[in-house]
Amino acid sequence: MLNKELIQEKVKQAISILQELDIDVWLTFVRETMLTPDPALDLLVGQDMTWQSAFILTRDSRSIAIIGHFDSENIRQLGAYTDVLAYHKGIADPLAETLTRLNPRQIALNYSERDVAADGLSLGMYRLLHHYLEGTGLTERFVSAEEIMRRVRGRKSPSEVALMRQAIATTESLFDAIEQYAKPGMTQRQIAYFVQEQIDAMRLGYAWEKEFNPIVTCGPHSAIGHAAPGDVVLEKGHTLHVDLGIKQNEYCSDLQRMWYVLDDGETQAPPDVQHAFDVVYGAIKAGEALLKPGVLGWQVDEVVRNFITDNGYPEYMHAFGHLLGRAAHDGATVLGPQWERYTGMCDLAVEAGNVFTLEPHVVVPNRGMMSLEEDVLVTANGVEYLSTPQTALRYIR
Repeated sequence: MLNKELIQEKVKQAISILQELDIDVWLTFVRETMLTPDPALDLLVGQDMTWQSAFILTRDSRSIAIIGHFDSENIRQLGAYTDVLAYHKGIADPLAETLTRLNPRQIALNYSERDVAADGLSLGMYRLLHHYLEGTGLTERFVSAEEIMRRVRGRKSPSEVALMRQAIATTESLFDAIEQYAKPGMTQRQIAYFVQEQIDAMRLGYAWEKEFNPIVTCGPHSAIGHAAPGDVVLEKGHTLHVDLGIKQNEYCSDLQRMWYVLDDGETQAPPDVQHAFDVVYGAIKAGEALLKPGVLGWQVDEVVRNFITDNGYPEYMHAFGHLLGRAAHDGATVLGPQWERYTGMCDLAVEAGNVFTLEPHVVVPNRGMMSLEEDVLVTANGVEYLSTPQTALRYIR
């Protein structure tokens, strides 16, 4: 259901960020968004647009929508835009006239080489915008909106945090159900189907593709990563790892939990399994201790990565954490190493209001994967857990 109050909240937040960055205009320019969605649209409009549409936010607190007349009433009903200009034959003239009248020093557009969440403007629409504004001198004022988008998307409002808490609590209840259901002899696919049945019965969405959600890793013979659940059997003496994220009221969870399947005669995990759990849990605590506003993403990852290797395990070949929100991977800042694939993202500063996953892992030889993932909110002084952290290994009997 469309959350009008949340959209109004995010539009006001975006205008305050324009003032903070001293940028005159942010323009989101879209068409047929079911085919070519712009990530900004979910936050600023919350619905798909058919005809070419322009959403203009200004540093002096104006919010202008230039849209096809058939979409105009829906946008008026949002209550988020001070001016709704409906056109019939084409957007070119009202768009050029509006931007010329505003006469901005900069027009921030949704393109970015490093942040996928800020890269919603297609090349075709960019060229079309140049054509519509030809002769106005405005095309020379185009700049990337990636810093605007990073802050708008990354700084979760209280309403957004409340919605994420709901999704996370639902996910934790699903983990409890898994613990009651899973038994030695079951396959990855059986466990995954059980979870999917629960999600579908609640009419919830998936934080990533259903085919790969949840990720179920049974023992040492399962693929590690984003593989779809298969026919590997859960056995005694092995670990069970589940990576699960749902989408509830348009916001996502992304959590991982760990179990050990007790072998005959065992009442607790053997030392190698328990040690692996303690190291992964300790790595999360090490990252948590450093995670606060102003620290750079790679600095947090470095502390965690060193903790893992100092305890005798190979480094994990992914980032320690990513932003979470309307998507499981919510763009912008990454708590990751200074590798090519994280260029421009791992050196961004953490901000209050960011919600991150924290997810290191190790592999226990002949036992399986050991990985935890928590969801935390960055506050002015540190972090607040939105999930209930797993502090002890769970058991399957």
